[in-house]
Amino acid sequence: MQLSDIALHSLWRRKGRMALLALGLAIGVATVVALIAITETMQADVAEKLDEYGANILIVPKANDLSLSYGGVTVASAAYDVGEMSLSDLERISTIKNAENVSVVAPKLLGAVALGGRQVLVAGVLFDEELRLKQWWRVRGEHPTSPDEALVGARLAQILNLEPGESLDIKGQLVRVVGVLAENGSQDDDILFIDLSVAQQMMNKPDGISLVEVAALCTACPIEEMVEQISAVLPQGRVTALREAVTLRMETVGQLTRFAMAVSAVVIAIGTLVVLTSMLGAVSERRQEIGLFRALGFRQRHIVRVILSEACLISLAGGVVGWALGMGTAVMLAPSVAQVTTRVIWDPLLAVSTVGGALLIGLLGSFYPAIYAARLDPTTALRSL
Repeated sequence: MQLSDIALHSLWRRKGRMALLALGLAIGVATVVALIAITETMQADVAEKLDEYGANILIVPKANDLSLSYGGVTVASAAYDVGEMSLSDLERISTIKNAENVSVVAPKLLGAVALGGRQVLVAGVLFDEELRLKQWWRVRGEHPTSPDEALVGARLAQILNLEPGESLDIKGQLVRVVGVLAENGSQDDDILFIDLSVAQQMMNKPDGISLVEVAALCTACPIEEMVEQISAVLPQGRVTALREAVTLRMETVGQLTRFAMAVSAVVIAIGTLVVLTSMLGAVSERRQEIGLFRALGFRQRHIVRVILSEACLISLAGGVVGWALGMGTAVMLAPSVAQVTTRVIWDPLLAVSTVGGALLIGLLGSFYPAIYAARLDPTTALRSL
């Protein structure tokens, strides 16, 4: 008979008590797994939402401003030492250390033109990049596919009575409006978007740009380091991280992560104590059995192996059941509790870590009872037979 057979037989004889121990361990493991799974899902949801949000780094030409004011009223303002940026300068962004974190680089050239008897703000853009950057845009009509096509903001289209398919003559350049942006409450509602090359030709600024929006929105992106790296390769530009839109959500996720870690530590401690007390109680009940084993020639290490084998089997069952229960709980609660639309992540590493952690808890909680059982005096244990 193998030592594993003895452990299995012992568990079967006390199956009710051991099942309760495994269930208690499973509930603790499920709590930890559910918290971690929901936290990971929230992080993925934040990253997905941020990818839809737009730019988080803004690059504008560097300039020194001189403002004169009195009593809070600005009297005059002047800018000097104004830097210039060109489209060719943006190639340097791909050379920075964290270039792999840059997902979109969207340059713009801004200018005012006369349309319909009023001054209108025109933005020259690269439509492929701009549409990737602003995934929240909803277009009535079509997306521009050629340099002579344009998009118009909702309020500007209403003021100028523009509809998809109409043409506009802008400083001798004929462009066709192919789509109208749905109103989104931003300055986009008042802008006419045209192709960047057409805007550069129209404004007599070949290769010129007014600003650049960079999207590097991911939870692991070192935004501050990227700002320093871009500033180094574009000294003529002022690089700013737009953190306000993401700080609150990231802080919320960070707080939940810390809470999950704290609860996990408490659950692990409680689980270890439960296993410790349960195994000590089992050892006390089995004094006669252990004494008989010792009288039959079992060494102390054999007793230790039997007790630890039982603990491993219980912990393994509790870990597997707890992982399945925790993931099921996360799937049900994440949409309602965490208000996320991203599906819960079934991480294989979490499953392995869960089972491994449960085994570790079982071994830690059973180590002292196993040593205690191995040191029992067999003659004392056999006196009650």
